[in-house]
Amino acid sequence: MALRLFCQSLFAIGALGSVIPRADQCAALPANHSPKANSKLPDPFLQLDGTRITKKDEWTCQRNYLSQLIQKYELGEYPAPPESVTASLSGSTLSITVRDKGKSISFSVSIRAPSGAGPFPAIIAYGGASIPIPSNVATIIFNNDDIGQQMNTGSRGKGKFYDLYGSGATASAMLAWAWGVDRIVDALEKTPAAKIDTKRLGVTGCSRNGKGALVAGAFVERIALTLPQESGSGGSACWRLSDEMKRRGTNVQTASQIITENVWLSKSFEQFANRVPNLPIDHHELAGLVAPRALLVIENTSQVWLGNMATYGCMKTAHKIWEALGVPGNMGFTQTGDHSHCQWSSSQSAELTAFIDKFLIGTGTANTNFVKTDNSNLGFSDNDWVDWTVPTLA
Repeated sequence: MALRLFCQSLFAIGALGSVIPRADQCAALPANHSPKANSKLPDPFLQLDGTRITKKDEWTCQRNYLSQLIQKYELGEYPAPPESVTASLSGSTLSITVRDKGKSISFSVSIRAPSGAGPFPAIIAYGGASIPIPSNVATIIFNNDDIGQQMNTGSRGKGKFYDLYGSGATASAMLAWAWGVDRIVDALEKTPAAKIDTKRLGVTGCSRNGKGALVAGAFVERIALTLPQESGSGGSACWRLSDEMKRRGTNVQTASQIITENVWLSKSFEQFANRVPNLPIDHHELAGLVAPRALLVIENTSQVWLGNMATYGCMKTAHKIWEALGVPGNMGFTQTGDHSHCQWSSSQSAELTAFIDKFLIGTGTANTNFVKTDNSNLGFSDNDWVDWTVPTLA
């Protein structure tokens, strides 16, 4: 399986004027790669050869290495860009046609744009937005179920993504949705009449769609701001921490449960469902694929099933990646338990506004460097789960 290598410009030039390597200059994961057991949260700075990165320049290839691990063992293979994407705008509907290897599919999104000439920043919302989006930011409604079905475990290989690539494609539903976001960005770039600034795009979703929004931010590098809401297990929670919650007697969604519920993850993940320590990655590293771009993770303490300790500990650990890259203010985590699932809490509005203002609108100056929870008794300790230090990357 040829896992896709990603290209990311971390900074214009690297340390001491060195040129940052392109993704296609990074090493490919060996076909005979064998994961090693690790009961702790894996070190995101540890390279394939067993050494740790020491420079910011090296994050491009390290990110590619982590991406390849996640594709191989959890999400499936992300396809190369298709041969063509065309688009047409009629009123508020953007129709998109994708062609590749003699096949084609079409889907559409709806755009609610502010009045005026634009171009406007926009947030792509899986199934509709459950976060408050400012009036000066466009909303793009994406029916992700049309691209990859998520009814139950019988949904695997169904949806327009699989019509194009075949029902045997290894990509999970969540990766198929991320591919759909990629094609939406392609279409927006080709359609100036849509009045969307494709350099200022966000993505959001709640619950199962929040899981998908995090994956989209991780794999679609043209997304400037990723806003997963209450994504929990399979999203902002770490598998190892969810298992620990279960060990403590908490009723929480774990790897062994999630594979019986839906097709959000690839078939290759199933081998780790009851032996999570053998999984070579965890979701602090999935979140880390967004770095150094902006990520705000929104969670709900009272939704124990989603893993309140697992999300807090996982994203607290993920934040260390942005710290190492010298941009800790590009990642935030907020967890409040005063509301129902996917119901917006006004107590998190200031934090959401700070991220949207800074990373989409471009006018924000508020603090965006925070990892907050309203429950200090969740029982996560760095000493128990993190046996590596945050490097000072030159």
